[in-house]
Amino acid sequence: MNVNRKHAGSWRRYALGAGAVAALLTTAACGSANASDGSKPSDQQSTTTSASATTSSSPVKPVTAPPSKKPTGDSSVDLCTMTDLTFTVTNYDARGEEVRHLMLVATNKSAKKCDVQNYPEVTLGNAKSYAPVKEGTNPDEAVALAPGAKAYAGVLATGGQMDTYPVKFMTVGLGSPGGEAEAEKPVRVKMPVTSFEADDGQRVTYWAGTEGLAMRPVTES
Repeated sequence: MNVNRKHAGSWRRYALGAGAVAALLTTAACGSANASDGSKPSDQQSTTTSASATTSSSPVKPVTAPPSKKPTGDSSVDLCTMTDLTFTVTNYDARGEEVRHLMLVATNKSAKKCDVQNYPEVTLGNAKSYAPVKEGTNPDEAVALAPGAKAYAGVLATGGQMDTYPVKFMTVGLGSPGGEAEAEKPVRVKMPVTSFEADDGQRVTYWAGTEGLAMRPVTES
């Protein structure tokens, strides 16, 4: 029995000694880890706290939406009225040839910018109505006229149809392109020749910003 108590006491001392050694090894390992990054646990805690404080105190920049695109066209420009414009007509055919192609020119005589759109209401002589628009042509955007600027429209007097009649004058109107008001009274325009022939094949083009764009549809037919 004495021998057994002696062995039991030795085993307890051995167990306590092993536990102490394990504790020392754990402490040493922690110390080595801290030493490897050159900072103490207290230093790491302080750094983390400081970073958190900096992040939370940073101002949040407002998100600004990109500017919207400006609308195309200038809605502040009014349509030209008859009093804003002067009209002239020129013979587009060579001298000595039969008059078939005329060019109508509208000039902005006012001191403000204005627009013309669609096609002019051209009446050749005593026709019962104004000339139809030329087939195959499409209305473009309104032609903006600064003071002194010009817009052009082509007129085909004869289209090879029946019912030919003599023309000694022409009247021109703008109609009511916007549809907001009653059409203004048309005006008589001075002709480039004393008289020429027209028929029911006569046509007119939409207003254009250049002479070529206006006359091409009627001269190539």
